[in-house]
Amino acid sequence: EMCIRDRYQRRVRGCLKMHRLERTLDHLRMQRTRSPITSHVLDTTLGKPAQGVRVLLEVQAGSGWNTLAESSTNADGRVEGLLPLDYDIKVGVYKMTFFTAEYFKKLETRSFYPFVEIVFELNNVSQHYHIPLLLSPFGYSTYRGS
Repeated sequence: EMCIRDRYQRRVRGCLKMHRLERTLDHLRMQRTRSPITSHVLDTTLGKPAQGVRVLLEVQAGSGWNTLAESSTNADGRVEGLLPLDYDIKVGVYKMTFFTAEYFKKLETRSFYPFVEIVFELNNVSQHYHIPLLLSPFGYSTYRGS
């Protein structure tokens, strides 16, 4: 039979482990120099960054989605400040929607895909997640970036 002292020591050790984990996560959030999720869009037809592509970031919540952020690509085709540096990112399924028809309409270019949705699973909160999109009017490609 476990004595009271042993149960107390186990509880204290468990609390200390949880406290160390929370401090480590806080430290990781403070160490960030960029949003935990970023993106880069390249227009492969023009061979240059796709400036002005509207991007929506959502997280899965049950059978639906909650919007986390919305932004547009900069002159380098990047979306860097999508989430605040101290954002408490969670393990889960995320979706980035790129509104490609708007982009191609500005270029007076006919396109086939009105938007591109990239759904990905984030399973390590200490990692940075980069979602590149290679885009043309009639196709697209993506991969896990760094």
